[in-house]
Amino acid sequence: MEISTVQNPLAKRIAETMIDGFNRHYRLIRHYGRQAKTLFEVADWKGVQTAVRDRIRSYDDRVDENADLLCAEFGAASLDDDTWQQVKLLYIGQLINHKQPELAETFFNSVCSKILDRTYFHNDYIFARPAVSTEYIDSYPPTYSSYYPLQRGLRDTLRQIVLDFDWQRPFENLSRDIAYVMRTVHTHLGGWPQAEANAQIQVLYSAFYRNKAAYIIGKAINGHLEFSFAVPVLHTPEGKLVLDTILLDPWRISLLFSLSRAYFMVDMEVPSGYVQFLRSIMPSKPRSELYTMIGLGKQGKTMFFRDLMQHLRHSEDKFIIAPGIRGMVMMVFTLPSYPYVFKIIKDVFAATKEVDHDTVKAKYLLVKQVDRVGRMADTLEFSHVALPRNRFAENLLQELREVAPSLIEEDGDDVVIKHLYIERRMTPLNIYLDTATPEEIDNAVREYGNAIRELASANIFPGDMLWKNFGVTRYNRVVFYDYDEIEYMTDCNFRVIPEAPYPEMEMSAEPWYSVAKNDIFPEEFATFLLGSPKVRAAFLKYHRDLLDTRFWKKTQEKIRSGHVEDFFPYPETLRFCNALGTT
Repeated sequence: MEISTVQNPLAKRIAETMIDGFNRHYRLIRHYGRQAKTLFEVADWKGVQTAVRDRIRSYDDRVDENADLLCAEFGAASLDDDTWQQVKLLYIGQLINHKQPELAETFFNSVCSKILDRTYFHNDYIFARPAVSTEYIDSYPPTYSSYYPLQRGLRDTLRQIVLDFDWQRPFENLSRDIAYVMRTVHTHLGGWPQAEANAQIQVLYSAFYRNKAAYIIGKAINGHLEFSFAVPVLHTPEGKLVLDTILLDPWRISLLFSLSRAYFMVDMEVPSGYVQFLRSIMPSKPRSELYTMIGLGKQGKTMFFRDLMQHLRHSEDKFIIAPGIRGMVMMVFTLPSYPYVFKIIKDVFAATKEVDHDTVKAKYLLVKQVDRVGRMADTLEFSHVALPRNRFAENLLQELREVAPSLIEEDGDDVVIKHLYIERRMTPLNIYLDTATPEEIDNAVREYGNAIRELASANIFPGDMLWKNFGVTRYNRVVFYDYDEIEYMTDCNFRVIPEAPYPEMEMSAEPWYSVAKNDIFPEEFATFLLGSPKVRAAFLKYHRDLLDTRFWKKTQEKIRSGHVEDFFPYPETLRFCNALGTT
């Protein structure tokens, strides 16, 4: 690529306008991170939910704003190639000492994708690869703080760690909670190890806020050993703070960052430093997922797609139709060597589905904006994704042509998908139950019902509750992933089926009672869910009340009264108030 060495004043102004647009965007992101602390302190849980929704919308708003400005002020849509290449080089110059260069590159790509034709989406014009390193970027305040228990004692060190977060609300009994933390760590380690000269505790500077909790995230270092931990801080009913537990198993900490939960709000000057620290305690977590979970979803998408392209370059298997029952709204395919599924909205839905493309997209957006309570899979949404045609199985390509021709473009060696959702792959619950042992069926059905209960408490009614629309994760949790019929609980009308005027009417194929759009009859659930005797027995043992209108109406009443449920991303047995006999 040859680029003129004569600086183009127009390119310089465009580059400066783009970096100004990004800086404005990130100032707002940090505002949400700081606001999360205030909302936590005043226990404004509805405010937390609003802030999460506003932050998600903020990125697209700033991108659209910047793209519109570039087109209006500088005629960006009609610039020549040389100018665009200079814009990119001058933009890179703005990133040399920037605190968020990787995010700024992604912002550049997002703005350009609004202006440029897809043929420009390669490394000459956008950042197909990172151009600026994120290593060793100085941060103020620092990414993490270090504490030295050999200097002041472990108990006082732990107390200082908590006090340094400066929450403007008193603790119920911090000394008691510190004692619980020390007792739990002592038991986990099987005794206190000999303190080495480098003994220290490193704690991320900002707490991680989500729902009704703040999380202290850190690790202890002693010699060559490292021990990660997470401490959730909650409010008591009286409005004081408590340390609820300490999580010490890396896999439990990893579950905090599951994409089936809401994103954290965190105030970070250097987000790459936070991700690097988090990877040191969760090395199996892809960086893309960590960026997403700390509220930087666009960066997560960018890194995911780069990882996918890298995987395609180093593998040979083909995309195939996903196993399981075919969806009536979505066409699903997968790459066996990659742990994700790819979902496309069909052009024509089954006759029983009363939705359209825009409705389905709105449902998927709703899922990103609500508390997923560990029971709904997050999705990455992409537009104009070019994948190598030779990696598609022929029967998959043929089905795509048949069920979604408006979303497929075959362009030379690529298949371009105009709109695509990507989710973590799970075992469909119906397939899991087909081969499960009696004990596995019992646990899976209990998990299934618990997922429905927790979603209902979070104001989500799944709509289509068939087993095929739920998946089993590697941790044997049941998660919902089919969203085209979800509704807010508060928009549903749960009814009892009225008694038939004549007994013969119960045998009729048509209902003898009127049914409005959002009418739901829980007693009907048994008809289409409980055909298998083993499944039926487990369901009735744990979840008989889900077939009763009273459960649903009671849940609605709690939501409408303003109650925000507590959802713990760890077992109740680990909470200090349960495990250690406190009240």
